[in-house]
Amino acid sequence: MIEMKVARLLINYKTLEEFKHFKEYGHQELSMLEDLEHNIVENDSESPFYGIYYGESLVARMSLYKVNKKYDAYFEPPQDYLELWKLEVLPSYRGRGYGKTLVDFAKGFNLPIKTNPRINSHDFWEKMGFQRANYEMERDLGENPLIWLPEGVKEHETK
Repeated sequence: MIEMKVARLLINYKTLEEFKHFKEYGHQELSMLEDLEHNIVENDSESPFYGIYYGESLVARMSLYKVNKKYDAYFEPPQDYLELWKLEVLPSYRGRGYGKTLVDFAKGFNLPIKTNPRINSHDFWEKMGFQRANYEMERDLGENPLIWLPEGVKEHETK
């Protein structure tokens, strides 16, 4: 079995080239190319992008942003949490545990996690222990967020 290691992706032109492989497979809304182009600083190691390589090829990636507790409208008590965006595994690598490895990496920070899953991915997120957040019209603005709660954290009660 191949060891899957999650790495923080550098913000550089090599990573930009690697991201182009993902966009070619569709799901334009998942492309992190635009994010990367706006944040490009040669070899910035503090990027919000994480990925898994198979050999020299980037085969899975996600964005992971830390949100300050003063903006928390999802969890009790209010606290810093992670927002997981744009999880994507190249089609020929799906079903091999790459997505689960990325999610487990995010859970390893032991902070609550919020994500907005793409259509038809709810089964994956439920397997990963995520649940639907109670929908609040003003807060969620038409999105249907899913949340993961570490021990000792509850969902924010709706009014």
